[in-house]
Amino acid sequence: MRKLIVALTLVLFLPAIFFYSILRQPVPALQAEIFVEIPRGTSTLRIGEILEKAGLLRSPLQAVAYRVVHPRMKFQAGDYSFRRENTAEAILAKIARGDVYYGELTIPEGSSIYDIARIVEEQRLVKAADFLAAAKDPSLIRDLDPEAPTLEGYLYPSTYRLPRKVTAQFVCVRLTKQFRETWRSLNATEAPHRILTLASLVEKESAVPEERPLIAGLFANRLKQGMKLECYPTVIYAALVEDRYRGTIYKSDLANESPYNSYRHTGLPPGPIANPGLQSLKAALNPAATDAVFFVAQPGATGHHVFSKSLVDHNRAVEAYRRGQKH
Repeated sequence: MRKLIVALTLVLFLPAIFFYSILRQPVPALQAEIFVEIPRGTSTLRIGEILEKAGLLRSPLQAVAYRVVHPRMKFQAGDYSFRRENTAEAILAKIARGDVYYGELTIPEGSSIYDIARIVEEQRLVKAADFLAAAKDPSLIRDLDPEAPTLEGYLYPSTYRLPRKVTAQFVCVRLTKQFRETWRSLNATEAPHRILTLASLVEKESAVPEERPLIAGLFANRLKQGMKLECYPTVIYAALVEDRYRGTIYKSDLANESPYNSYRHTGLPPGPIANPGLQSLKAALNPAATDAVFFVAQPGATGHHVFSKSLVDHNRAVEAYRRGQKH
């Protein structure tokens, strides 16, 4: 009887030991990060072949061995990144867990669609031209803003986890979805078009968060009094829209008749000139009460501004700024 038990034990456990030994075999040291795509519906053996071709397995049969040892586990489709895995079991376990690769895309506050196009191309997600084509189609937010000329303002600045392979449309959908969630959280009763346009000006003009409500209040005063906003970033944006921005602003840019140029036209631009963050949105919704209609940067690159309610006081502040620039 003992011999029979021993024989049965060997019959049952030797295959398991054999398969475990196959899975514990070390894989060749990875010299760089390797990406592998497992399509939906791929068979176990085919997965093994894909991994072998990528230099991650010694044999496709290692994938079969994994399924024998772990019969309840199923390999998951998706993109996978391998860098530190050193055994066949570690590689296959990652696919069985569905631990798919997600990269991080960070959109800084105040980025325009032109900035985002550059960022996504630098990260090799999509081509800049493809992104701009998608971002210039406002259909994704027509229900929120029938007047929107593009998706500018609605591509919420944040950090996103994205798959390795995405389309420009996918990126736009993800960013506009985050904007919708943020906008809902503000419980705003006003339509977003005007608020977003104002918030984008505030975002581009402010380096210090606590000044944003003041800048919003100043712009609100100018709008009420029929004054031109004379917001320098709108001049840059007008040049970007016309694909003629040269890295600096010339007199011809200040004279540009683009509706975005707030040095030539009163009122707000046709739409946002950037994608504002939460604090600028809050400032546009709740501008500070102020008498100021002028502001200029403080000397010394502090990021703060001097706010004035009269042209005389403003001219003094401008002169102080110029003197500070000379030192």
